[in-house]
Amino acid sequence: MTFDPDATAAFPVPSTQPLHVAGAMLSHPGLVRALNEDAVIYRLPNDSDPDSALGVLALVADGMGGHAAGEVASEMAAQCLHYLFYRRPQPVPAALAEGFAAANLAIHERSRTDPACAGMGTTCTAIVLRDNCAWLGHVGDSRAYLIRDNAIRQISEDHSLVAELVRQGTLTEAEAKEFPDRNVILRALGTQPTVEPSISPAGLPIWPGDIFVLCSDGLSDLVDDETIRQLASAQPPFEACEALIQAALAVGGHDNVSAGVIRVAEAAPPAEDAARTTRRIDVTGGPP
Repeated sequence: MTFDPDATAAFPVPSTQPLHVAGAMLSHPGLVRALNEDAVIYRLPNDSDPDSALGVLALVADGMGGHAAGEVASEMAAQCLHYLFYRRPQPVPAALAEGFAAANLAIHERSRTDPACAGMGTTCTAIVLRDNCAWLGHVGDSRAYLIRDNAIRQISEDHSLVAELVRQGTLTEAEAKEFPDRNVILRALGTQPTVEPSISPAGLPIWPGDIFVLCSDGLSDLVDDETIRQLASAQPPFEACEALIQAALAVGGHDNVSAGVIRVAEAAPPAEDAARTTRRIDVTGGPP
């Protein structure tokens, strides 16, 4: 998969200046469901981290199956991709392909052998930033957006029935919002022995001011793209994630909702402000 070509038109080559990446990710069970089947994970290695050359990894996974252990599938996907990405250094497309394949196999095998997990699966959308470029790995209907020059573009492509019908011209965008089977997923990790994720073969050049937003459909189904742009652009990553989640809760919060905001800045920060490492936090916590 390649990024939307319109998203790369303004900056056809990577920035050559040192860039600093800051980010946060949050997840909330929503206002209806007792269980949170979303998982988020990210790592922003600082210069002293042995893994700093491998870059930044951030992902969101939205488990499916309800009582069929969707939360197990999403956590397995997040942990598997993170572990393999930093333990088996290789070009980004190959690392993402290996991670998605391994996660799919592990989830499918657990689903097949553990009756409590039968039928589980998960979406997964991951962003990697390395060498002033970004790569996307994606399966399902969680989303990745790029905010650049005060405009927001979805850079992932939904693997859902309704999105496919829109691409075919069978449905309009307006009709899609009311389509009764709009939550039917065509591709997911763990539901089949093999999976075909969308993976960027080449990196998207990134520049100061770029903002990447990752989210589960608990956000994108309830909050329009322009509101996502405004909230993600107006404040630091942690506060932006809080605002995005609150926006989804304010209009019903009927699903688990997860959001990640990754900002690219002009210069590296002082050592005491170095980027944080991997963590998973919920909205009851505060910024460190």
